[in-house]
Amino acid sequence: MLEVKNVSYAYKTKKDKTILNNVSATFEEGIFYTIIGPSGAGKTTLLSLLAGLDTAVKGTVLCNGEDITKKGLNYHRKHNISLVFQNYNLIDYLTTVENVKLGGSGNAEKLLEEVGIGKEYWQRNVLQLSGGQQQRVAIARALATNPKILLCDEATSALDPTTTKSILALLKEINQKYGITIVIITHEMAVVQEIGTHVAIIDHGELAESGTVEEVFTHPRSKAARKLVLMDDDNHYDEMKGQHCIRIVFKSNSSFEPVIALSLIHI
Repeated sequence: MLEVKNVSYAYKTKKDKTILNNVSATFEEGIFYTIIGPSGAGKTTLLSLLAGLDTAVKGTVLCNGEDITKKGLNYHRKHNISLVFQNYNLIDYLTTVENVKLGGSGNAEKLLEEVGIGKEYWQRNVLQLSGGQQQRVAIARALATNPKILLCDEATSALDPTTTKSILALLKEINQKYGITIVIITHEMAVVQEIGTHVAIIDHGELAESGTVEEVFTHPRSKAARKLVLMDDDNHYDEMKGQHCIRIVFKSNSSFEPVIALSLIHI
C-alpha cells in the first residue's frame, strides 16, 4: 500500500510557488487508480513524489507503513515501485531487448512477449519502433523490476486514439493478471472512463475529491469534479433552455436497456 500524508511541495524561486498543498491519499494494493486534473494542477508533481524523483517539503510518503519520503528513486525501485514515463525514456542507441534488460530482469524476452512485442522487433533499435511499440517496451522495462506498484506519467498522451486504447487495455490486463497496483495520471476523462476503478481529482494543488469512478461520476461533490464530469462551465449548457434537465448515468451494460418511456395520450 502506498500513501501520502499531508504532503506539500513548492518550487524554490524568488517567490515560492506552491504546487501541492496538504494532500493526503491512499493507494490500496491491487487497485487501478487514475489521478486527473487540468494542466498545472500538480498531478505530475504528486507522481514524482510517489516515485522518489522529488522530495516533499512537508508531509510523508509511506510504502506499507515505512516512511520513504527522502529515500530517492533507487530505494523506491528496490521496494517494488516502478515508473513508466510519458516520453518513454528509452535509451535510443540500444536495442529493444537491451532496453528491457536495463530493468534488471533476465526474462526480457518473456516480458516483451507479455506486452505484445514480437521477436522480429527484439534486436531492432528502439527508434525504429512506433510510439505505441516504444511505450510497450517502456512498460516491459518497468515490469522487469518485478514491481508491486506501477506509476504511469501520462502514458498515453502522445499516442493516437487507437494506440491509446491498446495501451490502456494492456495496463488493465497487467493490473488484473498480476495484481499490480497501478497509478496513472491523466488530463483526459476518456482514460478514467476506460480503465480506472478509482479516481482522485487534483485541482490547484489540492485533492478536490476521490473515490470509485462510479461514485465520482454519479455523484460528483466538489466543484472540480462537477466541472470534469458534467463539463459544468459557463458555455456548456447555453442550449438547454427548459426548466427541467435530466442527467442519465449508465452503469455497466445498462445503456442497452430502455430508461425513459414516453406515453402518448390521445384525447
